[in-house]
Amino acid sequence: MDARNTQTATRQSNLDEIASYQQDSEIVRQRLDCLLAVNAETARQKAMFQSDKEKLEADLMKSPLNTEKTYAYFGLLLGTFPPAAFFTKFAIDSRIALGEEAWIFGILFIVNLISAVVGYFSGKLIAKSVREVEKYSWWAMFLVLPFVGMFWGMMAGGAGGAIIFIFGAFFGAILGALVGGIALPTFTVFHRLLKRGDVIELQHFLPLAFGITFAICSFIIGS
Repeated sequence: MDARNTQTATRQSNLDEIASYQQDSEIVRQRLDCLLAVNAETARQKAMFQSDKEKLEADLMKSPLNTEKTYAYFGLLLGTFPPAAFFTKFAIDSRIALGEEAWIFGILFIVNLISAVVGYFSGKLIAKSVREVEKYSWWAMFLVLPFVGMFWGMMAGGAGGAIIFIFGAFFGAILGALVGGIALPTFTVFHRLLKRGDVIELQHFLPLAFGITFAICSFIIGS
């Protein structure tokens, strides 16, 4: 009986040691994961900011916008106002009045809405490309960005114009490519200069984005 109790106690002791070892191993693993995460974040911060001063300026921003939000909002502006400017010019030149042809305004509104929505969501995708292109030399960036902008404009303009069948999609893609090919390089030059790390201050974004957008609208209406 005593031998059996001794074996049971020994077995229980071994199980306790194994459980304790497993618990200690889990704690070590958690601490190691935490350390690796901290090291990865430190490396990311060093890669993002060129200096401690730049990091401090980013931390002091009141309303920072990361690259995805920046280009999503810019895409929303480009998908809204330049098409609206073109439709306004079309209505003025064609002398369309609110009457029997008022249904045209409904179609144009839908086209404008689709372009704006696609411009917003595709801007988040374009932002990933822009983030990489901004790492290039200035000359390489100037060469690549017009093509990225044209592709972006073709997506938004073509999607909006598709509501007017094949002709509308083709014409919308052409107009979008022209707008994107000009707007994206111009905006990105200033974005690269003004951003700190991966963020830009909202008060810098607003005049820049609206200024470029309305300049394009003025050209469309005045041409």
